[in-house]
Amino acid sequence: MDSSPITSLVVIAAIAAAAPLLGRAVGRVVKIPLVVFEIILGILLGPSLLGWVQPNEFTEMLADFGLAMLFFLAGNEIDFARIKGRPMQRASLGWLVSLALGVGAGILFSPTVGAGVFIGVALTSTALGTIMPVLRDAGELRTPFGVSATAVGAVGEFGPLLAISLFLSGTTPLHATLVLIGFAVITGGAIWLAANGAGKRLHTLITSTIHTSGQFAVRLVILVLVSLVGLSVALGIDMLLGAFAAGVLYRVLLAGAPEPDAVLVEAKIEAIGFGFLVPIFFINTGVTFDLDGLVSDPQAMLLLPLFVVALLVVRGLPSTLAAPPGAALADRGALLLFGATGLPIIVAVTAIGVDQGVLDTGTAAALVAAGMFSVLLFPLLGLALHKRSPQYAVRPPDQDVTVDEA
Repeated sequence: MDSSPITSLVVIAAIAAAAPLLGRAVGRVVKIPLVVFEIILGILLGPSLLGWVQPNEFTEMLADFGLAMLFFLAGNEIDFARIKGRPMQRASLGWLVSLALGVGAGILFSPTVGAGVFIGVALTSTALGTIMPVLRDAGELRTPFGVSATAVGAVGEFGPLLAISLFLSGTTPLHATLVLIGFAVITGGAIWLAANGAGKRLHTLITSTIHTSGQFAVRLVILVLVSLVGLSVALGIDMLLGAFAAGVLYRVLLAGAPEPDAVLVEAKIEAIGFGFLVPIFFINTGVTFDLDGLVSDPQAMLLLPLFVVALLVVRGLPSTLAAPPGAALADRGALLLFGATGLPIIVAVTAIGVDQGVLDTGTAAALVAAGMFSVLLFPLLGLALHKRSPQYAVRPPDQDVTVDEA
């Protein structure tokens, strides 16, 4: 490895360490999601501006692992027992409305139907991995508003993943459907086995190695994640679907483990994810962002504000269908903003579109920029709006959701 990749890696590590410090300092005035600092610093120190960080194969590989870990953590953190029923049903209905609106808007924004489908799917996403830490820090995960926002985020990640696998993978819809059914059967069988006692036999080994160099629980996480990601890649579907399913499977595997051990394992996994891999993904998003292509393309610059508005209309408005019964107008507005927050899937969809030659780089850059703008402002504005609701009450930050609460 030559000096350039090493230097880039050192600078990326410095950005990852500096971002929480900046977030803490700015947080005394206004609370901004941490990923905003990671992306902005990536743009500032990347090729678009200072050039201290250059994209390379090693950081790209780590960024891919970071994206997979982000979806793993999302799947692991969702309490499906809490969001089932009305929240999930209404959120699913809202996403279907978003899909219809998104594809229609995408076709209007693009010269071809194919490009319109890519744009439409990108506009239906919600960045669950971004909004859940905001909800957790505000103590809102277990409130009716937090449950609704979590359901919107869960469907806003899982729905686009299915759409990517069905319509954007380059295979026929029939073949993609059969492959998805096969993947669902394999994954569902693993989850069923784990839920019916297979995971309990692992708890003793987890407990006995949790403070040793064995670290079986952490190694099991990596095995589950790599296995399901590898399975999804082998079947020709998007790897993020495998990562999401791996998070769900691992949550089930830990169900019933002694609470102190479960909490410690969760802390270790979050340390690997949010302390190492996930920041690299967001920093690399800033580093690889085509700022020159966006600024030099008048059409892309025109599309940027249109895409921001489209996120609010296409994804935000239908998200309000999942609002709790009797929700105040402020809460509905906050849910609109949280639902319209999207970035990771936008990055994934645009990358696939550019690789397939369906999307031009200017349109892709405008979509990613709109996603970054949404991550920058929408959660902040949404939380501020929620605080104006009559139902709002100041709460301490939520503790990690332990597996026995699922």
